[in-house]
Amino acid sequence: MTPDPTRLFARRASLARAWRLLSEFRFEQSDPARFYGALAADTAAMVSDLWQATHGERPAGRTLLDVGGGPGYFSAAFADAGIRYVGVEPDPSEMHAAGPVPAAGAANFVRASGMALPFADDSVDICLSSNVAEHVPRPWRLGAEMLRVTKPGGLAVLSYTVWLGPFGGHEMGLTHYLGGARAAKRYARKHGHPAKNNYGSSLFALSAAEGLEWAASTGAAVAAFPRYHPRWAWWLTNVPTLREFLVSNLVLVLQPQE
Repeated sequence: MTPDPTRLFARRASLARAWRLLSEFRFEQSDPARFYGALAADTAAMVSDLWQATHGERPAGRTLLDVGGGPGYFSAAFADAGIRYVGVEPDPSEMHAAGPVPAAGAANFVRASGMALPFADDSVDICLSSNVAEHVPRPWRLGAEMLRVTKPGGLAVLSYTVWLGPFGGHEMGLTHYLGGARAAKRYARKHGHPAKNNYGSSLFALSAAEGLEWAASTGAAVAAFPRYHPRWAWWLTNVPTLREFLVSNLVLVLQPQE
């Protein structure tokens, strides 16, 4: 029987942590290094806790593949945790958005699609995808690729923004409740250009129910919880309809077996 992978991270999932991350979110556009640096450190701590809870040791020395690694903030955070980091990013402008990649991650980025990972089966200990699934047209193809490259007994951690949650529209704000296409047109009309996270091309409506159903269908699901909520609010994941509006960001933890 697989130990509860969330038992250590649950202690970290406090109201103070949730408030701290929410406070940092306001700097996403004005000071991305501050926001993404804080998010990366929190993500590295979460993944380390999930690994220790299931394996009885910290993941130092293990290899992690980050699908949609972006400009390198996560590379530095995982290097600090002693984890061998490999990032996959299809967009070269996104890969270099923060300028030169930190020294810790200078030689470990691959330009590729998360839906066709250029890695062998069972080749990494941990496969992570943080806030990427809602940006691809076939999110569960991405999920299947993550499971394919993860070693039996390893962990695949897929986290994504739920469409009907308050941050589902990304920079379009709450206008996504008017409908994705309408929100996209309204943003372009107001700003004179499409949103970076543009509905229908780089942003898609992804529900919590879809993720939970996919995870269950793989036979590898071991946990699901709201990424930024305090532990006492995790019950929301189990309530249909309510979870679509209040979970905000869903974490799916999977452990492939032989």
